[in-house]
Amino acid sequence: MDPKNPIVQFLPFVVIFAIFYFLLIMPMRKRQKKHQQMLSKLTKGDRVVTSGGIFGTVVEVQGDRVILRVADNVKLEVAVSAVAGLAKDAADVNLAPSE
Repeated sequence: MDPKNPIVQFLPFVVIFAIFYFLLIMPMRKRQKKHQQMLSKLTKGDRVVTSGGIFGTVVEVQGDRVILRVADNVKLEVAVSAVAGLAKDAADVNLAPSE
């Protein structure tokens, strides 16, 4: 093969992109899909933790909002996207902001 062949010169970039895809992009997509599935299955009574670290029990799901009971007679209305995960999985929840 001729070293001036454009395909040979472009090959290292393709290999680097493939490595990034399998090590970074694909796992991030799987995690994001799992999180979206969890959010879509939120129901009354689920114990959750928000991205701000607030633990609460789902009282009601209203479209893109969730009403959480955090203490006796204390309810918060938060965006569904602010729910980081279920409280039983709280040790595994990454509270860092996501893109």
